[in-house]
Amino acid sequence: MNRTRPTTRMGKPKPQNPELDLPHHADDQANAWSGSAADYANEFLDPFRDSIENPLLGFLQEIDDEAAKSMTVADLGCGTGPLLPHLVDRFGTVIALDFAEGMLDACRKRLGPKRSAKVRYLNRAMHELDDLKVSVDVAAAVNSLVMPDPRVVDTTLRNIFEALKPGGRFVGVVPSVDAIHHHSLMLWDAYLDQGYSLEESERLVATHMEHSLYDFAFGKFEFGAIRQKFWQPDELAFKLRKAGFENVEMVKLEYPWDESLAGYKILKNHPKTWDWTFKAFRTV
Repeated sequence: MNRTRPTTRMGKPKPQNPELDLPHHADDQANAWSGSAADYANEFLDPFRDSIENPLLGFLQEIDDEAAKSMTVADLGCGTGPLLPHLVDRFGTVIALDFAEGMLDACRKRLGPKRSAKVRYLNRAMHELDDLKVSVDVAAAVNSLVMPDPRVVDTTLRNIFEALKPGGRFVGVVPSVDAIHHHSLMLWDAYLDQGYSLEESERLVATHMEHSLYDFAFGKFEFGAIRQKFWQPDELAFKLRKAGFENVEMVKLEYPWDESLAGYKILKNHPKTWDWTFKAFRTV
């Protein structure tokens, strides 16, 4: 099974940016993600489930409760909304943005009518933030910075930077390609310890970790109609600083070895796998 197929995607580039000519139609991606909303809990690794200590929640808790009541927070690429309950209960204004309408419908169901009424829903791509310039105190992106075109990533990060007020913070989680490598090596070690031959253990790892779906050189993953980006930590830090962010901090979000991860039964004593959690600021 796949370790993760993160929550949110990217829409069409703006018409005034013709250089961002995506090789695949964004509408197809939106439809693919909308179609996955109903089975999301079974297909995707949830970084907010009870068995996980998510550093992103700690980053948000650094904000004083009273101050948060007057702040605007935007969940960019909100997916089915696992972060939204944490935001609705603390922040004054909550924006939930996703380019897949099916994901927004799932958010409304998750929150229920009363809490959902506190949220401003925007059905659009993550880079379409012109009307939010210098109006957001906190932006969050949980497994939504997964656009496989680095030019689109750059545009998206720059527009998120411009949407933040000076002093605003950007927090998020990204899928980790270095952890896929780590997970593969740990599984390889476990199979060899069980007595499998070198060739058989390598074949089992490649099969169970679905190596055929990854382009490790460029950190890309493709599953059916869904295409996305996986990250190296230094690569993400570089991209954030390139967009103007400062005081970048990155922390591993570790996952327990359980049924959501390939080979979990023989990996209990091996170092955990992870995704990357980050925090960055617009200082000016």
